[in-house]
Amino acid sequence: MCGRFALFTAPTDIMSRFKFIDELGEYNPHFNVSPGTGIPLLTQNGDKLILTAKLWGLIPFWAKDPSLGQKLINARSETLSEKPSFKHSFRYRRCLIPANGFYEWKNGKPHYIQMKDESPIYLAGIHDSWHSPDGTQLDTCVILTTDANELLSQVHHRMPVIINDKDADFWLSRDYDQNELTKLFTPTPSELFRFDKVTSPSEEILSL
Repeated sequence: MCGRFALFTAPTDIMSRFKFIDELGEYNPHFNVSPGTGIPLLTQNGDKLILTAKLWGLIPFWAKDPSLGQKLINARSETLSEKPSFKHSFRYRRCLIPANGFYEWKNGKPHYIQMKDESPIYLAGIHDSWHSPDGTQLDTCVILTTDANELLSQVHHRMPVIINDKDADFWLSRDYDQNELTKLFTPTPSELFRFDKVTSPSEEILSL
């Protein structure tokens, strides 16, 4: 799963290869991004790409109770098209979530996982909009997961779905080819990653 991640590079820099409308505004670096907070993401709206923020924890548009979002922070990529909470968003509302790395816990100890070259990554996500009876709108999202690769399985059996650069445009597009999209859900190869145990709460990389 992915319950925390780090984003200390400006999202506009990570997404610089895309032509997008910036609705995010000022962003402060975060070394410990947690569920329930607004997280930056890139999504397609009509024929435009929008960089904005949505709450991490998906509330499906049909939900009666918004507290459902507290539970839906990750979605198994293998069953997206089957689950009522996710299948509509998978078809119509895919997004990329920029990150520098993410965290997993083993035996109560956090480990920080990043690319070996420390380059930022795109986490695959889907999003939705929920309206309360009084008309309040909540825009929310969820991070997709897949089986962990051999290296990361040492700390957890799941990992986020990471979209590589060559597949990013297709993932964001309005095209929906389930067979082609699900091919993107394979684990990113072990040799591209490193992970480090976080040994002190005072370390800059994580403060719990």
